[in-house]
Formats: sequence, structure tokens, C-alpha cells
Amino acid sequence: MKRTTLDQLNVAKAAKETAVLLTDLKSGEQKLIYPLRPDTQHPLLDDLKTAIRDDRSYVLETEDGETFVQVFNPPLRLIIVGAVHISQFLVPMAQSAGYEVILIDPRSAFGNKARFPNCEITNEWPDEAMEDLKPDHRTAVVLLTHDPKLDDPALEASLKSEAFYIGALGSKRTHTKRLDRLEHLKNLNRIEGPIGLDIGAKNPAEIAVSILASITKSLRHGDKT
Repeated sequence: MKRTTLDQLNVAKAAKETAVLLTDLKSGEQKLIYPLRPDTQHPLLDDLKTAIRDDRSYVLETEDGETFVQVFNPPLRLIIVGAVHISQFLVPMAQSAGYEVILIDPRSAFGNKARFPNCEITNEWPDEAMEDLKPDHRTAVVLLTHDPKLDDPALEASLKSEAFYIGALGSKRTHTKRLDRLEHLKNLNRIEGPIGLDIGAKNPAEIAVSILASITKSLRHGDKT
């Protein structure tokens, strides 16, 4: 790999931008592509986007021979607003699935290391925390407090971001009221509410399973809407 290519990859990493390195296995020629940029055009663009979604590097057969497609994705992150019982199950599940988990709850009696010993915790208000965290296209955001004072500011910040998944806890009736409160915002259809896949979940652990399943579906199969 040329030094210039390595420098470009480091810039992309710092900016949390996805890049794909194409290597012609016959000539050794390399080219760095940014498939998620709106202006990117490339004959293999669809294949590259699939590789990005699958987090998979592989050898691709083309008319010109074999090309090694090497994906450089930013790390996956899950931002959870609300240090509730569901979060206690969702945090370790998401970490096992490869997510860096950040828990937001200004109520230090709930969001603390005694209850969440292996998780990054911030006791800032959600809108302030979101401004610092800057959710990107590899970030999922889950709102679990059931308190509009905490969930709504986080939702507003999330809807302005590139987060690939936004979900909020609550019944259909609660979600309807939520949408009414936030009607001044754009792209409300990005919010999954009620949150999670409909698997008949009853207890906190089952609800956590349904949430992680829905996040995975969005990550691997694209926007639910």
C-alpha cells in the first residue's frame, strides 16, 4: 500500500467515513473509493455498498479479472438514552454483537457504574450528549426513558444526524402523541415506534432482544421505511 493511500485511509478513519480499497490482483494497482458519497460513480458501486453493509472484504470476479474489495467501516456504536431495566440487558447484548455502547441518563441514581459496570456512561442531558457524540451512519440510537423531557431532545438531535436506526419505547398510542409533539421536525418516519421487532416480547430481556434484532435488520437490510 502506498503511503498516500494509507494517509487517505487515516483521514477517513478520523472523519468516521466509510472507504473501500480496491486492489487489482493481477496488476497490484490500488484505488480508494468512498461509495457513500452522493457524487461517487463507479461500475462496481452496488457491489461495494453491499460489501459495506455486510462488513465483508472479499475477492470480486469482474470482466477485467479479480479485484480484492477491502472494506474500512467506522466502528458500530449504540447510543442508549435511559438507564432502565431494558438497558441492563441491551448493553451486554449489543456489546457482544460488536457495538460500542454509550449510555445517556442525567439521573445519576440510574446511570452509574454500579448498575452498568462495563459501559461508557454520560450524565449530561441528552441533547448536550448528542452534540458531543455526533451520531454517524454507523450509529444506532435507542430512546428508553418514556419521559418526553429526555427522549424528545434526543430524538430531535438524532433526526438531524445520519444514524442508521432510531427507535423509541412506547405503545402505538404513546408514539402517536410523540409524533404530535414533534410534528415541527422532518423525517419523523425514521423513528421506529413502538420499538423493536414484533416478537411478542413481554419482559425487559425479551424487549432487549427485539430491539437488537430490529437494529440488526436495519444495519444489514437498509432503512426499514
